[in-house]
Amino acid sequence: MDNITRFFWFCSGAHIATLKKYPIEHNKYVGIGATIFFTALFASLSGGYAMYFVFSGDAFAIMFAILFGLIWGLAIFNMDRYIVGSINKQGSVNQQILQASPRILLAIMIGVVISRPLELKIFDKEIRQKLKTSYLNGQRSKIDTLQKAYNEKYTLELTKNTEMKKERDSLTKDINRSRYQLNQEVFGDKSNQTSGIKGYGTYAKQKQGILKEKQDRLALVQGNLDKMDGYLNQRKQFDGLNSTKLFNEHQLDSLSNVAGFADRNWALGQLSFRSDGKRDLDTYLAESFIAYLFILFECLPVFVKLMSPKGPYDVAISKTEEANNHFAEKDRDHEIAVTDNTYNHRLDTDIEKRKKIITDQSAYDLGNHQFE
Repeated sequence: MDNITRFFWFCSGAHIATLKKYPIEHNKYVGIGATIFFTALFASLSGGYAMYFVFSGDAFAIMFAILFGLIWGLAIFNMDRYIVGSINKQGSVNQQILQASPRILLAIMIGVVISRPLELKIFDKEIRQKLKTSYLNGQRSKIDTLQKAYNEKYTLELTKNTEMKKERDSLTKDINRSRYQLNQEVFGDKSNQTSGIKGYGTYAKQKQGILKEKQDRLALVQGNLDKMDGYLNQRKQFDGLNSTKLFNEHQLDSLSNVAGFADRNWALGQLSFRSDGKRDLDTYLAESFIAYLFILFECLPVFVKLMSPKGPYDVAISKTEEANNHFAEKDRDHEIAVTDNTYNHRLDTDIEKRKKIITDQSAYDLGNHQFE
């Protein structure tokens, strides 16, 4: 139990030697430290999950996720520990809030960052469905674009092909009608188109000739139409229209499984909108509350430190800080005094040394001077 308590004290950024002297403050800093620890734990899980999707499909994806999760969790832990430990309780409430405001903004940003990957996991099923719809619509749009470009590129050929089909259909109807009239003529059925004379006579031969001309024309038109269809199909293959098909369910599942972090993040943002572009309030509130929860959780250590009253530990830390500042000032005075005295001593020594050199040089010059 003592080890756990000391660990949470360490997490809170408190000065353990000072905190031990004030038992009334122990539980408060255990709570602050536990909050910081679990915030870092959630950050580690969130970062690891995000990295897992970055390297999804790689043989070392799990190893990278664990390594990055640990590094990210430790970074958040160190940042939160510094944020909470650096809040000074000696000022007024407004001063403390002003002092903590940059740290609160930073905590909000961290909360947003660590909440997003976990939101991706929570809404995983809905994200996959949204990605499938997006991929399917994208493929439809691609096919429509290719079809439009194909139609514009081969307008003359397509128009001619349509005209030949119309002529083929018209000839087919005429041939069927002419063949029926020929049968009526041969069998002697009287109508406004037949003579009523039974047998293969002059009228029957005329109708047979007309039928033959139409059949020859149909064969010619059909041959040209087959050539045009072959050419257009070849152009479709060349332009990629034949090879571009709509995704089936299995392909959509595969695409959604290998979707990257950016695609999944986009899909999560689109969940709060309906197909008509209007906001889906229920989904939007669900996403927002999850994000707000993690933001609040990240800001909680700062809020706890701000809301907690100034205790004996804070007073002791303040006095210790004052003492350390006083010691630093005195230490500065000590270093200045030592430096000044050392400099003066060196100055006096240099002066005496130069005086002696000048004196000795003068005596030497005087002894070697010859008077005339």
